[in-house]
Amino acid sequence: MNPERMALQVLLPAFPGTTLTADAAALLEEGLGGVCLFGSNTADGPDALRALTGAIHTAAPDAIVAVDEEGGDVTRLHAGSGSPVLGPAALGQADDLELTRTTGCLVGADLVEAGVDLDLGPVADVNTDPDNPVIGTRSFGTDPVRVAAHVAAWLSGLQGAGVAACAKHFPGHGDTAQDSHLELPTVDADLDLLLARELVPFVAAVDAGVAAVMTSHIVLPALDAGLPATLSRPVIALLRERLGFDGVIVSDALDMAGASGGRGIPEAAVLSLVAGADLLCLGADKDVDLVRGVQSAILTAVRTGRLPEERLSDAARRVSALRRPPDGGRASLDGAGLLAGARRSVTVDGVVPSLAGAVVVRVDTPANIAVGDVPWGLPSDVVIPGTASGTPADVPRDRPLVVQVRDAHRRPEALSLLDRLAGTGQPIVVVEWGWPGPHDARLPRICARGYSRPGATAVTELLRRAGWDR
Repeated sequence: MNPERMALQVLLPAFPGTTLTADAAALLEEGLGGVCLFGSNTADGPDALRALTGAIHTAAPDAIVAVDEEGGDVTRLHAGSGSPVLGPAALGQADDLELTRTTGCLVGADLVEAGVDLDLGPVADVNTDPDNPVIGTRSFGTDPVRVAAHVAAWLSGLQGAGVAACAKHFPGHGDTAQDSHLELPTVDADLDLLLARELVPFVAAVDAGVAAVMTSHIVLPALDAGLPATLSRPVIALLRERLGFDGVIVSDALDMAGASGGRGIPEAAVLSLVAGADLLCLGADKDVDLVRGVQSAILTAVRTGRLPEERLSDAARRVSALRRPPDGGRASLDGAGLLAGARRSVTVDGVVPSLAGAVVVRVDTPANIAVGDVPWGLPSDVVIPGTASGTPADVPRDRPLVVQVRDAHRRPEALSLLDRLAGTGQPIVVVEWGWPGPHDARLPRICARGYSRPGATAVTELLRRAGWDR
């Protein structure tokens, strides 16, 4: 394979729109490694999505079609309606490994039907910092051993259904209070702590035969004080040498500030390849000119000796070997089984008051970039902007309230609102759809641990048992 083709083989861009353009098709025919899909690509529904993935595979039969389909809050295939399966935090709370394995299998069956080859999941991060703005409910929990067991079960179900899995975000994004989409977080942990905490789920993923592992844009001073993991040879060597992983190493999106801030996407791509990554995600809605620019930067790095051609060849070889695993069958879990799991995942802090005639209020806080603009919560009577500093007049003072929030413990405005409402003496229950952080015990709380359709049904059942009449 010539360098020009190899420099395309290692790239995984995402193009805008629900159809494949002629320019993108030409890149695929020239050897582009694949295409990553986002919500903007799936917006026209399943038939249009199958047409899009079919066009990609027609242009390049060996190209990889990838997507972030984690279940729960992060869904691209069901961005308009919400995920039909529980997300990781809910599965971790239910703590039923067979439910988790079956959920991975259901996601895999959905992706096979859509024409997807690689799922950029499961999340293998241990969410040890409750203020984490980017992981949260995408994690199976706070205990490394439990997270490891669920990661292995979920990816085994996914790959058993015939879709390659990609555990992320190596070596662990859970102990951060910054979003690497926007800045460069640091995890100040030594190697012993990493081995005992962050790396435990990744060891389990490698042992379970995961096809790919995604790196994170975080700095680990104990291993490399200068570069984030995606661009760091010592961090990637830890995955190859200490964990013995021989599959495809995928970069997190290089348009994120944690990777390309101050250096640009083409330079980040070169550094990531030099460090040992194989398949480079470029980010959502990129144009052909950017892909050409990254290809050119890689070729220049080869010509000048910054990037050994052998390293580029090794990366291209690994990418070309990444294929869907054999389809081992389908899951048998029905809607009743999914709902039973959702009921086990929802917990209650305190005693839910009588909710006859309750008004449903939503504090409308934005999701992080990884989650995107997807449905969450139950239909609301009153929506309060997340930046509101007062209590809107249309929030009644003489009726029970169901107040829906996401990650309220990280939102000063939400905390202020809840504090004011707690002083009114009204019957109130808080429904926390995000990570269940510290909470004012004056108000009872229902913790859903992420939004999904089964989770919404389980929460609705709880509210109706308390007298809510809708």
